[in-house]
Amino acid sequence: MIIPANIKKLIEKKTVALATINHDNGKPHNIAMEINKVEANKIIMTDNHLDKSLKNIKSNPEVSLVFWNSECGFRIDGSADYDSNDKWFKFVKSLKENKGYSPKGALIIKVNEIKALAG
Repeated sequence: MIIPANIKKLIEKKTVALATINHDNGKPHNIAMEINKVEANKIIMTDNHLDKSLKNIKSNPEVSLVFWNSECGFRIDGSADYDSNDKWFKFVKSLKENKGYSPKGALIIKVNEIKALAG
């Protein structure tokens, strides 16, 4: 699915809430993600602190993202993959926003659906 330019801009400028399903009890788990990029039809997020979320994604790759500005919000549902060695890991390590961090990997989200929340 193509990610529209206005949504790409929000993803890359705003903190995004990432929801996963807890691998132990099936309940939702949410965290805030700050270093996010859109490349082609994928959302790339840096893993600087994804301990519990990564375990959840390995158990169930379905994720949901929520982000907003003062005018509107969006929810993106998709499936996540993880790269700790190859192309996307090298990509996030090279981001200027990651200066001073030690990325452990990259979360790659394939978008299945985009929904407007308000506007």
